[in-house]
Amino acid sequence: MAASPSSVMKRSESVLETMPEALRQSRYHMKKCFLKYVEKGKRMMKLHHLMEEMETVIEDRDEQAQLLEGLLGFILCTTQDAAVVPPYIAFAVRPNPGFWEFVKVNSNDLSVEGITAKEYLKFKEMIVDEAWANDENASEIDFGAMDFKLPTMSLPSSIGNGVNFTSKFITSKLYAESSCQQLLVDYLLSLNHQGEKLMINDRLNTISKLQAALIVAHASLSSLPNDTPYQSFELRFKEWGFEKGWGNTAERVRETVRFLLEVLQAPDPISLEAFLSRVPNIFNVVLFSIHGYFGQSNVLGLPDTGGQVVYVLDQVVAMEEELLLRIKQQGLSFKPQILVVTRLLPDAKGTKCNEAMEPVLNTKHSHIVRVPFRTEKGVLRKWDASAKIIEMMEGKPDLIIGNYTDGNLVASLMANKLGTTLGTIAHALEKTKYEDSDMKWKQLDPKYHFSCQFTADMIAMNSADFIITSTFQEIAGSKERPGQYESHETFTLPGLYRVVSGINVFDPKFNIASPGADQTVYFPYTETSKRFAKFQPAIEELLFSKVENDEHIGYLEDKNKPIIFSMARLDMVKNISGLTEWFGENTRLRSLVNLVVVAGFFDPLKSKDREEKKEIKKMHSLIEKYQLKGQIRWIAAQTDKTRNSELYRCIADSKGAFVQPALYEAFGLTVIEAMNCGLPTFATNQGGPAEIIVDGVSGFQIDPNYGSESSNKIADFFQKCKEDPGYWNKISEGGLKRIYECYTWKIYANKVLNMGNIYAFWKQLNKEQKEAKQRYIELFYNLHYKNLVRTVPIASDEVKPAPASRAKVATQPSQRQWHTIRAAKVVWILKDLMLCLSDQDHMSLLPLFFQDQMNL
Repeated sequence: MAASPSSVMKRSESVLETMPEALRQSRYHMKKCFLKYVEKGKRMMKLHHLMEEMETVIEDRDEQAQLLEGLLGFILCTTQDAAVVPPYIAFAVRPNPGFWEFVKVNSNDLSVEGITAKEYLKFKEMIVDEAWANDENASEIDFGAMDFKLPTMSLPSSIGNGVNFTSKFITSKLYAESSCQQLLVDYLLSLNHQGEKLMINDRLNTISKLQAALIVAHASLSSLPNDTPYQSFELRFKEWGFEKGWGNTAERVRETVRFLLEVLQAPDPISLEAFLSRVPNIFNVVLFSIHGYFGQSNVLGLPDTGGQVVYVLDQVVAMEEELLLRIKQQGLSFKPQILVVTRLLPDAKGTKCNEAMEPVLNTKHSHIVRVPFRTEKGVLRKWDASAKIIEMMEGKPDLIIGNYTDGNLVASLMANKLGTTLGTIAHALEKTKYEDSDMKWKQLDPKYHFSCQFTADMIAMNSADFIITSTFQEIAGSKERPGQYESHETFTLPGLYRVVSGINVFDPKFNIASPGADQTVYFPYTETSKRFAKFQPAIEELLFSKVENDEHIGYLEDKNKPIIFSMARLDMVKNISGLTEWFGENTRLRSLVNLVVVAGFFDPLKSKDREEKKEIKKMHSLIEKYQLKGQIRWIAAQTDKTRNSELYRCIADSKGAFVQPALYEAFGLTVIEAMNCGLPTFATNQGGPAEIIVDGVSGFQIDPNYGSESSNKIADFFQKCKEDPGYWNKISEGGLKRIYECYTWKIYANKVLNMGNIYAFWKQLNKEQKEAKQRYIELFYNLHYKNLVRTVPIASDEVKPAPASRAKVATQPSQRQWHTIRAAKVVWILKDLMLCLSDQDHMSLLPLFFQDQMNL
């Protein structure tokens, strides 16, 4: 194991400074090792390749351990990849999230030289396309060059806290520059909705006038009872130059006035955030969620349709509730509008996806708007969604939010056209899912069209005013692996373009706003009056019936034992078979609890997925090997979230626990669901759940790579619960406390709307830089994206008749197949979008094409 960085490398030291000394410490072995690296010629090497080949050169285990415990061990273990171009080996070293260093080592004399990101990319390009790598006219993308006047964060711990950093920077400018204060006045003067002025009018058009009026207003309000309605002093306020929007009571207005006075007189980030969060700037919101079957019922499991639908719908409900509350507290009577824009699908597969408009359930002012992308005459060639949205909203939206690659690209085009604040949510970026997908783009493009998709992602993330992520790891990964966004910082598509600066994870546009679970469905097991009692007989049968059928196999002999429960897809990454193996091998755990898993099918013949078939066979083999009959219940995949929530609570009734054993989990929605229901939770420490759970306080983190340790940790918990019955309640309550503090949709909606307010002003503050970068983005769009998308095949314009009836698809694609389908479908949407763009108006929104059903 490599030594910790603190023990071998000072914070101020770079890899370039330390590597020569590290090589000298083991010069004999290193000379042999580096000659071994170059003997196979040009190639890319990952960490495991470097280690494996080093072990063939240094056979003595003690010498290996000594080397890895020193400087060189740390450098090698923080290397993400190495490009071998004899006699050089170029290293990309990542000592901390977001920090990269590039060095090259000459295998002949072990000399070390620092190189730039551009030079490192050229080493990689030499391996696959030497002529292009040496072409002085090769296309080079540098978005960072357009951000030179904008501030960035410097510490990994700051990544994802963009609002906080932005507020601090704005306050420093307000304090130092009077022109910045005037920009704030101008921003307030620009506020209006439906033609009605808000906050201030032209009487207060300078700092001095505004400050004087605020002092008078604050003194006047101090003499009024807190609950005095705004209407009682509205006329007096208007005479002083104030308009509606400050608050609905004297207390609320006085607080808002005080926040602004503090911002103007002695600015601090807390007062600035508090003030901007109260500014009436957001009433109408548009969200784009284009791919898949976007609907509210009978859509989950249909092609390319999964959790993103639930996420967006829950987001809409929470945002409308927060908007209604804010508008009321602002003393206004406007009604908010939220539109989810997606595609209208003629063949709706029994859903409402062929309806042009559908109200969003549990809302009053939110709708799904489905825009046709094809008619009986074929694919539409000209369509402008912005005109439809403006017509419905009677004006421009105040905030646009994109989802996934396709939705983010469309959102960026519309936001640029309308001058609206833009937020994007990637959910999952494809680039990190395939090793060397950038280097191998030419091989992969016929199937995945990654060049088009990566380009669209780059356009959207650089266009965004703010980027919403669920976890830190989504942005900047962990110590071991780069984050999804971080992988776009520097990369190359040899023969097409090299990105020397794509996106900077230290950019203050990045913000973490974790989603929650629907708390009308996922609520604590102790809230008995709210529970869905109608499902309990079916759940009792599901868990304890000894009959085996298409829905469940296995049985639980001792019904009095607590249950450990897991629910996920049946694939290798979700690791359900791994959990079953841990359970089988741990006799102490088996004596304490039963195991219930909800996953996939039982019959491999029902699955068309090779990975799932393999996992099904493995599950049967493990049940047989460890003779688990009587201790395991295997339930087929369940899609009814209401019944699933009651299943969580029934497990809690047994004083059981939820286990999420995935090898890697980007976020962990099932973890949130289980904790909402009061179920103590054990979850993987690889990915997002490590940020959700405080180990030993709100649940437990387990390492899926060490099954024996993990199963013993679960057994220890149940043994302690046996000895101390109050311990189960302590962890259950700790989980609920963590949820209520950090992981609810109310918290999420509050954060996102605050982002919308703060970045709207930030955008005005940096208007010139924003416009300059937008011109660079448009250049990138026109030079690369337009050409790339023309190479993507599109489906025939001929409309095929919809089948009279079709059985619901019973099988699910594997994780890799999902990635293939998503990549291809997203790019086909992007292709049709591009096909419809006119040269005169390249930023207009036009038809979104999608084949009704694709068999890839």
